[in-house]
Amino acid sequence: MSSDDPTTSEQPMPRGRTHRRSRTRRHIVAGAVAALLAGGGAGVLAFSANAAPTVAVTVDAGTSLGMVPSTGVGLNTAVYDAYMNDAKAASLMKAAGVRQLRFPGGSVADAYHWKTHTVTGGSWAAPGTDFDHFMATTKKVGAQPIVIANYGSGTAQEAADWVKYANVDKGYGVKYWEIGNEIPGNGHYGSKWEVDTHADKSPREYAKNLVAYAKAMKAVDPTVKIGAVLTTPGSWPDGLKASGDDADWNNTVLSVAGKSIDFVIIHWYPGGNSTADVLKTPAKIAGTTSAVRSLINTYAGPHAASVEIAVTETSSAESPAQTSQAAALFAPDTYMSWLEQGAVNVDWWDLHNGIGKPTTVDGETDYQDGGVLSVGSCSGGTCEPARETPFPTYWGIRSLTALARPGDTMVKASSANPSVAVHAVRSSNGGLNVMLINKSPQNAAQVSLSYIGYTPARGTVRTVSFTKGGTALTTATRGTAAAQTLPPYSITTLQLKPASAATRADAPSPAPTPAAAAPVASASGTIGTRAQASAAGVPVVRQVQSNTGGGLASTGASSAVTYSALGGLLAIAAGSVLVFRQRRSRATHGR
Repeated sequence: MSSDDPTTSEQPMPRGRTHRRSRTRRHIVAGAVAALLAGGGAGVLAFSANAAPTVAVTVDAGTSLGMVPSTGVGLNTAVYDAYMNDAKAASLMKAAGVRQLRFPGGSVADAYHWKTHTVTGGSWAAPGTDFDHFMATTKKVGAQPIVIANYGSGTAQEAADWVKYANVDKGYGVKYWEIGNEIPGNGHYGSKWEVDTHADKSPREYAKNLVAYAKAMKAVDPTVKIGAVLTTPGSWPDGLKASGDDADWNNTVLSVAGKSIDFVIIHWYPGGNSTADVLKTPAKIAGTTSAVRSLINTYAGPHAASVEIAVTETSSAESPAQTSQAAALFAPDTYMSWLEQGAVNVDWWDLHNGIGKPTTVDGETDYQDGGVLSVGSCSGGTCEPARETPFPTYWGIRSLTALARPGDTMVKASSANPSVAVHAVRSSNGGLNVMLINKSPQNAAQVSLSYIGYTPARGTVRTVSFTKGGTALTTATRGTAAAQTLPPYSITTLQLKPASAATRADAPSPAPTPAAAAPVASASGTIGTRAQASAAGVPVVRQVQSNTGGGLASTGASSAVTYSALGGLLAIAAGSVLVFRQRRSRATHGR
């Protein structure tokens, strides 16, 4: 899915109802203020007067879906991204709780030679994006690396030398190593976007070489984990047999190499003709995971239970929305759905990408940029915000910092209506965090919540929200643990405290603690918005300076948005546009 072929242009970046008339004016004003508070800095006040049915949400806090892994929230980086190591980008990634970075890119990985920092074929490597520079950024972010060894134009010896340099010579401790990117795209099934110089491009040849890579790399460092490239169940070319093959890609590769690997690799780009379509797709993740796990159990032998699933590329790239609000809602729903099903990590595509052909999606400009941070590029007279400005997708990912930290316990939660998604986590301090995602672009959602195995404290609750048009996460105190009103197209996380210390005894049985549970921290000294109650009980949003470790309302950017109690808006934004080489966006490969 990750096409990195360049094109030459003046643009940047590389590359995959019934109205309730009985309301009084006072009630309407109060409702407007509440909706504005939930808006997180939205320039347009968007809420519905419709009396939608209440959505019942149940949180079973006495169950355990496993612990949030230390590598759970990941992001792709690429050697063709000249801005990969920007200090501001590193600060924003750290603030978003990114704990894994993938290198050296997508398809470019099968053409990249780490020793010389050169690329075989049609892509390129920007100055200052070599492995050591990448590792320096990884350290700044507080993340762990996952590295793609060059299968397409490399050798097992080249990969083993990389392991030696990384873990023996430099002491970087790189654990996760993928053997190639999207090898089924090497032309064996007709479509070709992946570099593969092997004469035999069959799944059996890949599997044979995969075993050789694993043997050579583990001879240098026996602690490394080796990953096999699979096709995503239900997506091209899953189930296909090319001429001369006995079985499809997944069954062939795992039948040969299943006992030599430590994890399998899935890329998940769900399609959809509308934003509503793509927002439904996280519900399919359980079935996809089950199919992958069945393959592992069939072929991996006695160590099948220890073979992990890594989703090293995902995004909404095959839907209409890439930088608009629907993509922001899709991101945390996707991350949590995969992690709840046992994935060891999920890596979004990607840090920077570059503008495509801008469109309007649900009333917003969508720059069709696969990155989470802008590069300030232009297309057809439309320009992105200034470089390193977070797109809504960034804030969708950053919303996860309000929900979970590595080592927290994910618990079961369900919604009676698919238009509201829910995810819940028991924190190590006895709290319970519940993320509610309203997928309706027009209508607010009334939510009624009930709990099993947990008794929340009474009174109003702390919420952290991101709404359409927002430029920050907004912290407020509103609603109760039992009832919330969700603005349209919004992410709202309730941060609940127990009714008493005695409720901690109801904590679910924990899974083993991840080896290195890095804390989730935000950038210090940044500006955000926080809601407080006035003496009259009407919430007031105030601009605050965030210097705390949690800092969930921190924007990580220089622009600020301030609201008064009655909804006056002052928006200050500054920045310039830098235009440089544009690389073609991600392509669809035979789907």
